[in-house]
Amino acid sequence: MPDTSILFQPTSISSLELKNRLAVAPMTRVSATEDGCATQQMAEYYGRYAAGGFGFVIVEACYMDDQYSQGYHYQPGIINAAQEAAWKNVVDTVHAAGAKICMQLVHAGALVQGRNANYVEGTIAPSAVEPKGEMLVFYRGEGGYPVPREITTDELIAVKDAFVSAAIHAQKAGFDAIEIHGANGYLLDQFWTAYTNQRTDEYGGSARNRIRLDEEIVRAVIAGTQGTLPVGLRLSQSKVNDFEHQWTGGEQDAADIFPVLDEAGVAFIHITEHLGTDQVFGSGHSLAGLAKKYSKAPVILNGGLGDPSTAASVIADGNADIVAQGKAALANQDWPNKVKSGEALEDFDFGMLGPIANLDNAEIFFANRG
Repeated sequence: MPDTSILFQPTSISSLELKNRLAVAPMTRVSATEDGCATQQMAEYYGRYAAGGFGFVIVEACYMDDQYSQGYHYQPGIINAAQEAAWKNVVDTVHAAGAKICMQLVHAGALVQGRNANYVEGTIAPSAVEPKGEMLVFYRGEGGYPVPREITTDELIAVKDAFVSAAIHAQKAGFDAIEIHGANGYLLDQFWTAYTNQRTDEYGGSARNRIRLDEEIVRAVIAGTQGTLPVGLRLSQSKVNDFEHQWTGGEQDAADIFPVLDEAGVAFIHITEHLGTDQVFGSGHSLAGLAKKYSKAPVILNGGLGDPSTAASVIADGNADIVAQGKAALANQDWPNKVKSGEALEDFDFGMLGPIANLDNAEIFFANRG
């Protein structure tokens, strides 16, 4: 048996104490009510991860305004008192099982597959660039994405204000931390990505300009929550609609942006890659390793780390501080407890996500598997 004890060492994110270095990665489950409220089924789902030994549970991406941010039908939100109260039940369930819980906030930008009927029509993005790829069938999508409208500077102010308002709702619901979703092709990633950001103002052009919106939102959320919660940022290269994308500036991009995020007060950086251990840009480092090189913040790494020895080596080698499990956690909601006891792990099966990647179909899959 490989030595995986490092995974079970206590750690911290700012003042937030975690019992181990194992997190649940945020995964879209499209299982909220039609009006975006978390359900009892969701509370039980997240509670099982906490009972299964994970120290840090990052919930699925929640929309953060009632204008343009929702990306999927039956996606949860955190924008009003009803949604706040529904999430409080989830928070209490996770806390009772011994884990800390983190809210992830997202603005879909151009990648909208469905949203409430009372939302504004159309989509917004840094520039009027048609997204690559097609919508995801298992999230109820079909066909290509429409061309978005270029967001105005006044609308950017409204977006920042909405992130703050949503974070305050999450704070009131009892969440222990906030993660800003700047990855996977959604609005903040659209600003960061050169081909979707053709702006000539202070939000376009250089790496420093393209990361500006992330920086400003991190600062605003920290101020809005009075510095009482750690505020982190998730970053990636690949996107849900462009799996092969790589940062055009290579390692220099990392050198340019991570110190800016440090100065903004980011409490952690969450890197998600298809294979988190892969070296990038010929640098001899993974993207998480570059985050460790250029940032002082703790780094969470997600991507292909379901093998316990691989997960342990990432931390032992200094390439991350916390490992986040996605597919491995879907297949093993008690992954930490199994690893600790030496029990065999179940393999991930895409049948868990079909035909719709929601909790109803997951429960049917596990019942049939026996």
